[in-house]
Amino acid sequence: MSNIEIHRSREQAASQSHAADCTCGEVNEDLPEFDVQTIPHAIRHSAIFGAIDALKPGAALIISATHNPIPLLSQLEARYGDQFTTKYLERGPERWRILIRNAA
Repeated sequence: MSNIEIHRSREQAASQSHAADCTCGEVNEDLPEFDVQTIPHAIRHSAIFGAIDALKPGAALIISATHNPIPLLSQLEARYGDQFTTKYLERGPERWRILIRNAA
């Protein structure tokens, strides 16, 4: 297990203007990219859907994979209907990148 370093106090983190939802001190990226190959296969889709569930209306993320994630996109549509939109940003052959946005 790696060591965790704390670079500021909780009070400093809470005083940051970007900490409205969380006081961890981290800044939300405008468009986070989620490299799904870093997630163990057994929990990959669950982890991706956890990230998607966390998207507020209008927010988006990019998933990046080494294959075309057609089964995942089918599950996304079956699970959420048109609540989320998808757009391919890159179509292989080595990397597929897809923008997923909460359209609600």
